[in-house]
Amino acid sequence: MQRICLFPGTFDPITLGHVDIIQRSVSLFDKLIIGVGINASKQPMFSIEQRTGWIKDIFSNDSRIEVTSYEGLTVDFCTSVGANYILRGIRYISDFEYEKAIADMNRMLAPDIETVYLTCSPVYSTISSTLVRDVIRNRGNAAMFLPPQVRL
Repeated sequence: MQRICLFPGTFDPITLGHVDIIQRSVSLFDKLIIGVGINASKQPMFSIEQRTGWIKDIFSNDSRIEVTSYEGLTVDFCTSVGANYILRGIRYISDFEYEKAIADMNRMLAPDIETVYLTCSPVYSTISSTLVRDVIRNRGNAAMFLPPQVRL
């Protein structure tokens, strides 16, 4: 059985922290699907086309990585793409508490899908898309937090 993993998120925008998690995790799986979630309760700063385009551009040289968007329950999307793992990045202990609650719910909905946590490298632990959006919104220079492919 192929080890297929979904790394879900809004990636609004994708940051160096996300890239770090992706680069360090891709060797753990046969295929890593980066799923850019469409969440009706969130108002993204960047379009789904921009976000998926940036990620495709960043990882265009790695055939193990696929990029797609999805809507609805993450476990349902996992089932539709044959993913048996969900990857989540953890920066702080508070992230773990939030992520564990989601993983517990996912396990009840789909017991055969495992959640895998990877802690980010210390250099990226303070970077979050929320903070980066705030810098951008206030006309600050966010380049140090973003991959070069994310041109704003």
